[in-house]
Amino acid sequence: MIVNQTNYSGGTILKDIKIEAAETVSLFCRLNQRVKKELPIRSSEMGLLILLVTSKERISSVEAAQFFRVSKPVITAMVKTLTAKGYLRKEPQSHDRRSFLLIPEQKAVDLVTETYGDYLYTMTILQESMGEEAFEDMIRLLAQANAVIQKEEDRKNG
Repeated sequence: MIVNQTNYSGGTILKDIKIEAAETVSLFCRLNQRVKKELPIRSSEMGLLILLVTSKERISSVEAAQFFRVSKPVITAMVKTLTAKGYLRKEPQSHDRRSFLLIPEQKAVDLVTETYGDYLYTMTILQESMGEEAFEDMIRLLAQANAVIQKEEDRKNG
């Protein structure tokens, strides 16, 4: 599908809807990232800390990798950095001494507590501005899109 769009000089240009969609999604992601407070750790590491601090259950590296749909070495690298910085510790599991539970230290709890609102700020603004029904539709469609993309990734990776 081709859509008309006015460029900066006032002329009309033709643009494929997929390009417009890619640009819209890209802008959404950039705007959402800008809201986040300056952090002493990478945003992916912050995501791991949020998972660990807010979870009711203790989580292993394997479970964290499954949750984020990344490889275990990706989580292992984050754990190494976060452990060195004093944000978490590893506790061997009783049934398998090679497997560890990831335990957030007080420093991690404090960081998540201080910054959690910043992480939810964009979603709060969207929910309030769009209204409950439109916001829920957006979330449902994003979840559907994520499932489609994940299925394709899984297919490619065997």
